[in-house]
Formats: sequence, C-alpha cells, structure tokens
Amino acid sequence: MFELPEFVTLTRQINDTLLGKVVQTGCLGNTPHKFVWYNRSHEEFKSLTHGKTVGNARTRGKWLFIPLEPGYVLVLGECGGKVLYHAPGAKRPDKYHLLISFEDGSSLSVTTQMWGAMELYKQGEENNRQYIRDIRITPVEPEFTCEYLSALIDELTTRGKWSAKGLLTQDQLIPGLGNAIAQDILFRARLHPRRPVDTLSSDQRSDLYQAIVETVEEVTGKGGRYDEVDLYNQPGGYIRLMDRHAVGNPCPRCGCKIEKIQYLGGACYFCPSCQQ
Repeated sequence: MFELPEFVTLTRQINDTLLGKVVQTGCLGNTPHKFVWYNRSHEEFKSLTHGKTVGNARTRGKWLFIPLEPGYVLVLGECGGKVLYHAPGAKRPDKYHLLISFEDGSSLSVTTQMWGAMELYKQGEENNRQYIRDIRITPVEPEFTCEYLSALIDELTTRGKWSAKGLLTQDQLIPGLGNAIAQDILFRARLHPRRPVDTLSSDQRSDLYQAIVETVEEVTGKGGRYDEVDLYNQPGGYIRLMDRHAVGNPCPRCGCKIEKIQYLGGACYFCPSCQQ
C-alpha cells in the first residue's frame, strides 16, 4: 500500500509529466474488483473527463487529487498497486482499474492489488467525502509540530489506552503513515510497538516527533520504499531498517537480534533491547 512518501512522489511526478495534458478518453476498470470504489458509471466517467485538462495535483495523507479542468477533480485514495505513466506508443497494461488516454498519445493507468478509491468529483465536493472531510494534519505540513503531536497524545489518553503503533497506524490519527513506515519510526524513537503513549515523557514525545518527520523526509527524498514503484514504474530507493528481512539479524544499533510479533492486525519488527 502507498503511504505518504509514495503519494508525495507521485504528486510531484504527475505535475512534472501530466500538467496541461488534455484527456481524450477516460475509462473505468476493465477488470472487476470488489474493493475498488467508483462513484461514477462507465459512461458518466467517459463523458465528464473528455476534453478536460490536467491541473496541478496535490496530496494529503493517503489521498491524491488530480484536477481535471474545468470543474472536476480525480481522487485516488488509500490505494496500493501501481499508478503509471505511459509515453506515446508505449504498451499499456491489458488489465487496469482506471485508464486515462491523452490527446498526445500518452496515458495514465491505475491498478490496485488490495483496495482503493478512484472517484471523480465536481471541484470542491471531494472535501465532503468521508475520510477526506475530517483529515488531520499530516507530517509534511508546517502545522505538524512537536506541540501538535503532544496535544494529540493528550487527546488520545482521554479516549482510552493507545499504543505507540496505534498512534501511528490506526484511524489515520497521523494521516499518511502505515504499518510499513511505522516500523522504522518506532525503531528510531526507541519505542516498542505496544508501548502505551500515556507513559511517554516529554523527551520521548520529542524523540517520536523527530523520528516521524525525519523518516518521512528520508523516504520521500529517496522516492519511496524499495518495494513500491513510482509513476515511471521505478522502485523507490528507501530500504527499510525493520521489515521481514531484518528478523533474526543483528540490530544495527546494539547488535541484539531483531524479533517479530503480530500486533494490531499486522506484523511488527523491533529490537527487544533498544525498543522498550
């Protein structure tokens, strides 16, 4: 699944490559997938996208917004899989969940392996969609400060018990983060995935904040994670410290063997010595 760094990378590349292109034909998927969400019929999508011009894309969390001007915006949300650009004359995928062909012969395809929203809204109406209208501040926005994170933790402690992993991965409390990037954030912050956030000292909150910001910046700077691809079908350059390949190997910080547990619906990789 794409996380914030992948969406930021895709947004930049879309603006570099697709800005100003005119849509010839917009097609919804030719491959059924019950976990791909559309809000238009095939005919509606084709009619409403024809002749539209690609505007400046933007992203928030795990949502990508591509203006189709005048008047509409294509929304890709919570997606995993591939969002690919195809130059004029290049082979397009035989199966896809979205395909937009441009007048210059190039195209954009979207396929997903798990789930995702591929929806077309009148501009402004996308902000009323569930999961978009209430989206919180993301780690790439200037409002995401250490004070903001600490206030968020204080808010959570009034709503019950929350763990460090839960803070990073559940309910999009910090939009754009997911289980993959959370592993390295927790390692950098020296926090166990099950660590209750109401036990974090002021210094530990500050360390967690720095770990979030620095990890997102590094992954984004390297074009995303190594097991995801960008708009040009190139893998990202960030190799995770804590993933399935790390299990049983020495911790890069202290040498203790990395362990794996199942927690909150997914695997967690951590150092039992460093991450308390």
